[in-house]
Amino acid sequence: MKNYLKNTAMLNYEARKIIDLIQAKNWNALDEYDKIGAIFDYVQNNILLGYNKYDDLTATEVLSDGMGQCNTKATLLMTLLRAVGIPCRLHGSKVTKDFQRSLMPKIMAMLAPPLIVHTWAEVYYNGEWFSLEGVITDRNYISGLQKMFPDHQGKFFDYAVAVQDFSHLQIDWKGKNTTVQQLAVVEDLGLFDTPDNFYAVYRQEYRGLKKMMYETVGRKIMTRAVAKIRRSDRISTK
Repeated sequence: MKNYLKNTAMLNYEARKIIDLIQAKNWNALDEYDKIGAIFDYVQNNILLGYNKYDDLTATEVLSDGMGQCNTKATLLMTLLRAVGIPCRLHGSKVTKDFQRSLMPKIMAMLAPPLIVHTWAEVYYNGEWFSLEGVITDRNYISGLQKMFPDHQGKFFDYAVAVQDFSHLQIDWKGKNTTVQQLAVVEDLGLFDTPDNFYAVYRQEYRGLKKMMYETVGRKIMTRAVAKIRRSDRISTK
């Protein structure tokens, strides 16, 4: 299990910012199940769904951004879990871009590669590995989506959500797998001890002008679209 508890350049849990956060939240006083739950809840709902400039940010950089998507939230989640002695690992994959189509400006949808690098953290608990992918979408965002689609049941494949049953989401830690984008996975890239190792091999397939457009314009438009949906619980959708 030592490999699943390592401090790394990206999983920088020895940084003062990480240490101070853990002390402020008093997570070390909790039992193992509640440590996972409290940290999961923090990353899910305090680090709002949004699109960072880079995937390979360190945990402290994600904290500074105050938002994250699948890859950056996985890094922060793993860092905080390891900091309190909970083993975890990274699962890599590629997903189709189509499940985010309504968040993407049309030009970005055209320029984006068909497959996008996607990761999630897995936690070792009670002798088993569990997916923590459900951490990606904060509850207020999901609430906004549910108000937009109040009668939707079954498969949902848009707005950064890709699930079989939209009316029974598994996005909260209850000692079981959590998931919110699994239906979009088209290629499994395997398991990695750290995100550092993963990003040494896999990168998004953006290059040149496409990369610049995403970093400077596209991600900001997508983040604003997410924020608008998050606010929709205060706005009539009729």
